Amino acid sequence: MALDWRPLEAVLGRIEDSGGRPGVFAAQLVRFGWAQAWSCAFAVCVFAGLALSMAVPLPVPRYDALLVYMAAVTAVFWGLRLETGREVLAILGFHVVGLVFELFKVHMGSWAYPDQAYTMVGGVPLYSGFMYAAVGSYVVRSWRLMDLELTGYRHAATAVVAAAIYVNFLTHHWLPDARVLLAAAMVAVTWGAWVYFRVGRARYRMPLSLSFVLIGFFLWLAENISTLFNAWRYPDQVDAWAMVHPGKFGAWALLVTVSFVLVAAWKERPGPSPAETVHPS
Repeated sequence: MALDWRPLEAVLGRIEDSGGRPGVFAAQLVRFGWAQAWSCAFAVCVFAGLALSMAVPLPVPRYDALLVYMAAVTAVFWGLRLETGREVLAILGFHVVGLVFELFKVHMGSWAYPDQAYTMVGGVPLYSGFMYAAVGSYVVRSWRLMDLELTGYRHAATAVVAAAIYVNFLTHHWLPDARVLLAAAMVAVTWGAWVYFRVGRARYRMPLSLSFVLIGFFLWLAENISTLFNAWRYPDQVDAWAMVHPGKFGAWALLVTVSFVLVAAWKERPGPSPAETVHPS
């Protein structure tokens, strides 16, 4: 489904023409915010489902309803061509990777799911993989919608460090936690790597490592909202909700590197894209 952004562009164009530099800045800020919001479309649907499932009486256990709902959202995105079949397969890959991660971490007591469901394996509801799929969807969609390009990106070295980060999240239960060293290693291998992105007709760039930090911060905010909606709970939230520890911000900044490496490798293999653009040419 191609989206027509011309009405918005017409308004922003008038703001730029009449507002001078402040007008250009405001218009670009709106364009950037709109592109980011559209990149988060799947994640917004996830949050909407979490919120509505707490407010609306359901005929089945909540986590089961969320599984059906999120599967339906995925089908709708594919049916409306908001994501191609190839992109849906990539996002489902994040679902599987996330479920494996969840099974291990829940078994180790890192967090728990307070509600019951029929579709649970090892204490993990199957819907939980869609929360990782939402992260994957954001990376995939923002890459396309903002026309991302990388320079100075060391594919192999970054992939090795990202794999070590993923493994460390599993092994730190028995071995020393190496996340600080791995964070330094990620900064080292991405030093000089830039991500270029388009906002309107202009292109900007940002250090790749900074993008990981920013995405990690917003994922930490999203985690606070998710735990408030009882999507899952950390041990210190069992009796009453409390803000997620700020240290999780760093954990998300590291974990998002795994998502990025997977999408970067996937992007190396060209495939069809939906007829969806952020701005008309």
